[in-house]
This record gives sequence, C-alpha cells and structure tokens, in this order.
Amino acid sequence: MKPTKHSIAYAIYNKDRSKVLAVLRPEDDDNLPNVWGLPAGTLKEGEDYEQAVICSGHDKLGIELKVIKLINEGGVERDKLVLHMKEYEAEIASGQPSVPQPVDGVTQYQQWKWAEPDLLKEAAQKGSLCSRLLLSHIGRKW
Repeated sequence: MKPTKHSIAYAIYNKDRSKVLAVLRPEDDDNLPNVWGLPAGTLKEGEDYEQAVICSGHDKLGIELKVIKLINEGGVERDKLVLHMKEYEAEIASGQPSVPQPVDGVTQYQQWKWAEPDLLKEAAQKGSLCSRLLLSHIGRKW
C-alpha cells in the first residue's frame, strides 16, 4: 500500500474575484515543471491544514495569509504515493507576493501573476490536483 502525502493548496482572488493568484512551478519540479498552477504545500509534522496554508504563504510568497474557508478536497494516486489535498480560499492579510523566497526545503516558484482561472486548465490536464479542485469548485471543465 502506498503512503499518503497530506497537502494543501489555496486560491487567492483579486478584488473583483475575476482572477486568482497563479504561480509558475520551477523547471526542476518532479511532477509539473514550468506549469502555471495554484500555490500549494505539504503538511509538516504536527501541522494542521490551516497552519500549512499560512506557513506556505509566508515561505513561498512572502505574505501573511488569512484562511477564509475550505473550498474543495480530493486525492490522486501518483507513482510512489497517494496525494490527499484540501484546498482553501485565502486572502492576503499583509505584504505583497514575491517569488522566489529565500527559504530552503520547499518548492519555490519562478513567477506569479493574477490570472483567469482557465489558465489552470493545462495543469489540470497534466494531473495537477490543486488546479482540478479549483476548476471543479467553480464549475469549469478541463
């Protein structure tokens, strides 16, 4: 039986909720190199899901986040593990997003931008669970 990796992703909307904060994964990423998606992270030992969102915002985007609500949840089987993810809506409590951050040991993004959710379709087609969860949440097909 494959181990389960518990993870989070989060959608941050712009003021009129027409766009989400999208990030470009690094070229050396194991699963989705050079693909636009949502910010995401893995739970650390002793951390709960909402704490992981807040930590990820700090470590990957250099911002303080406020978790609004859980918007979707799901899983996918990968080669070596089962990925279980909870996806939240969050808002920026303070700071301006900036990538990459000077934090070792976590995936650092190449770029970020405000984007139409349809930008996530390519990632969803390539197996991105966070992109699939958001697109399903807002009723979009990929």
